[in-house]
Amino acid sequence: MPRPRLLVTGGAGFIGSAVCRHLIASGRYQVVNVDKLTYSGSLESLQEVADSPDYEFHQQDICDQGAMLDILRRERIDRVVHLAAETHVDRSIDGPAVFLRTNVDGTFALLQAALTYWRELGTDAALGFRFLHVSTDEVFGDLPFDEGIFTETTPYAPSSPYSASKAASDHLVRAWHATYGLPVVLSNCSNNYGPFHFPEKLVPLIILKGLEGNPLPVYGRGANVRDWLFVEDHARALELILTSGRVGVSYNVGGRSERTNLAVVEAVCDLLDARRPLADGRSRRELIEFVEDRPGHDRRYAIDPSKIEQELGWRAQESFETGLAKTVDWFLANEWWWRPIREQKYAGARLGTGG
Repeated sequence: MPRPRLLVTGGAGFIGSAVCRHLIASGRYQVVNVDKLTYSGSLESLQEVADSPDYEFHQQDICDQGAMLDILRRERIDRVVHLAAETHVDRSIDGPAVFLRTNVDGTFALLQAALTYWRELGTDAALGFRFLHVSTDEVFGDLPFDEGIFTETTPYAPSSPYSASKAASDHLVRAWHATYGLPVVLSNCSNNYGPFHFPEKLVPLIILKGLEGNPLPVYGRGANVRDWLFVEDHARALELILTSGRVGVSYNVGGRSERTNLAVVEAVCDLLDARRPLADGRSRRELIEFVEDRPGHDRRYAIDPSKIEQELGWRAQESFETGLAKTVDWFLANEWWWRPIREQKYAGARLGTGG
């Protein structure tokens, strides 16, 4: 029996590349990666699968509906994993327009292409087709520090331009299922971290600034809480949702690892001190510098992953401690990947001031 052919949009991004690597390594699929290759896309993140006969890459913008339909047809796609998105909250504060274009207009264009393609399929292929839309816990908005947890039925209340654009795309996907019958499944995940993470996000930013011995910026007093999910655990969850999730249903994916931002930064400091001590013997905790908070900064996100655990049998394999240690070790061993980014794309400047 031929293996399913999967289209992964945004497959050169952080989560997308992890999904591509996982799917190819499983030997169960053929993977077609579509990515526009914006500033955060990196084909270097896919070096280990680039020569696989089960992998193919197309540089394309998901907003081009005709081009996406052509790829679906030519590649005879069986299922879609939609990850292509602008994702950094700070950048959405400084420039929201690109977030609306990619996350809202792009999802609309991809849904239209997928709907046309799905309607052209034969009966068996149409029954097996799935459109997995990957989203974020940020669509649910702000939680009090010691009260509540996000479930799949939590009302949407996005706070940032980024989360608002993702909320809009979630609603589009559900509407295309309810109105046109497109067989969709959705997921909302907590904060991912791990190898190949573009260094504008908290964990890789602090790792690299800590290696350099530079000040480690923490918004406000570092009290904001996030649930943390190792990216390879997330990739496993997405495969399960794609293959076994119920049509029209959403699944929350979280690591059961709530931490304050300050606790995350301190944990990175301690790992770096143990592995790569500073020349002057100081603890990197002394480099922590509290800076002006981000506008509209949600206090807390907390995911309840009970549904995916009970229905699909998924569990996060990495604790925050083991996942963070693997992440720090990966950055220490792979300067070839992050050094060009620091020198050519993003050197660690403050974003998201709203100015």
